[in-house]
Amino acid sequence: MGDMIELGGDARGYLAVPDTGAGPGVLVLQEWWGLNPQMKGTADHLADNGFVALAPDLYRGELAGHDEMDKAGQLMTTLPSDRAAADMSVAVDHLLDLDAAAGSSIGALGFCMGGLMTLLIAALRPEVGAAVPFYGFPTGDEPDWTTMQAVVRGHFCENDDFFPSSAARDLERRLQTMGKDVQITFHNEGHAFMNETDPFGIYNAELAAELWPQVFAFLHEQLS
Repeated sequence: MGDMIELGGDARGYLAVPDTGAGPGVLVLQEWWGLNPQMKGTADHLADNGFVALAPDLYRGELAGHDEMDKAGQLMTTLPSDRAAADMSVAVDHLLDLDAAAGSSIGALGFCMGGLMTLLIAALRPEVGAAVPFYGFPTGDEPDWTTMQAVVRGHFCENDDFFPSSAARDLERRLQTMGKDVQITFHNEGHAFMNETDPFGIYNAELAAELWPQVFAFLHEQLS
């Protein structure tokens, strides 16, 4: 459905537009594998449900296969944080400037590393009005949360070896104490339960089918 587009400089992304030609803009943020076909398919899924979806290529062409976890980890840990922030920010600007993307705010959604990035860009850009992080959040240096305007509805795992639920609950509590509209639902699942390509053998198709309509309804409500 979508196409790779230039965002400026060396930044690129995958843009998917609904058949209607317009809809709320949503930033789609990749897992640690990179902007692979599954992530492009997620952008297409959003477009099928009425959103203008843009997935920036944060690795700028690099990819890791599901049998290359060491490479995925290396790509994630060596990703320059300032470059990632800049690429996400230029993607936000692109969505805000698109005639097809209705409204003055956009949404952000991501999984694993992309969940972390979803919260980061929401903190960096108050134009992000709605954020849906899946099983990922900053575990080291945190951004300045004070300017975050997004309503956050996260979906995390009780059994997560990468992003512990205890730390996620602590972050949720601290953000709520700051007056942020943040709610995280903790599912009795392991990491990557939403990924239909099933890299870790724990994809829960029934739960994914239940959650996607909730995500779409939340984004439409917040961004309309």
